[in-house]
Amino acid sequence: MNRAAAASPTLHAESPDGVLIAYRVHEEGDSDASLPPMLLVHGFASDSRVTWEGTGWVRALLDADRTVITVDLRGHGESDKPTDADSYTPERQGADLVAVLDSAGASRVDVVGYSMGNRVVSGLAELAPERVRRVVIGGAGPREWFATWDLDEARRVLLRGEPSSDPQLEQVLRPAIAAGADRQALMACIEGVRGAPLSIPGSTPTLFVAGEQDPVPEGVQELALEWDSDLVTIPGRDHVSTLTSRAFKDSAIAFLAAASASHD
Repeated sequence: MNRAAAASPTLHAESPDGVLIAYRVHEEGDSDASLPPMLLVHGFASDSRVTWEGTGWVRALLDADRTVITVDLRGHGESDKPTDADSYTPERQGADLVAVLDSAGASRVDVVGYSMGNRVVSGLAELAPERVRRVVIGGAGPREWFATWDLDEARRVLLRGEPSSDPQLEQVLRPAIAAGADRQALMACIEGVRGAPLSIPGSTPTLFVAGEQDPVPEGVQELALEWDSDLVTIPGRDHVSTLTSRAFKDSAIAFLAAASASHD
């Protein structure tokens, strides 16, 4: 089907530290009530509209009869934007997701995370594993990407607008600045998430998805073997274009629609 998705109002959940987190619930009358809602968690310097609505994810999931919850992580989109690094630890941001689930009335969800969003999903899974049924980890691996960045270089770009000799910093930060992102909030996010582990409880079924030309999830093949999880590699795709891949969507939909197994 190729229906236009109706606009969903922006709601806000209050996290335990008082930060307001923007989210939206997308659903249609034929959503499959036998499956939990799907929670979509975007990456750094983006938001839910760009990552999930603009790439066709919400429409594809609605067409698959799923209810979808999209969230703007703190520091991004329409959520509050604190500027201290301690506000961005995966534990704090995992608590944000719990607050969103409580506000949306979702007792348990399937989750798709992308890039940095998977560190936040890890925070949710550690804090409230009973709220997570299955997880798709897209564009992420064992190495936390911010840990490879020079923080002084990042500060020069974000806070002083100076050029960097690091092409990765330029490719990620310059578009965010041009789009009007809160520079201090993004810098605090980098510092708060830097070095955070990818940690999903072993009892939670997990699928990895990575673009063939994406350097960010380096080491994901070995991690998938270690976790006894499947890995889908998307040919010819990099970190940005993997998101628009129909193969990514189809793999996630099939994995998350799986009938309950003994360990679900």
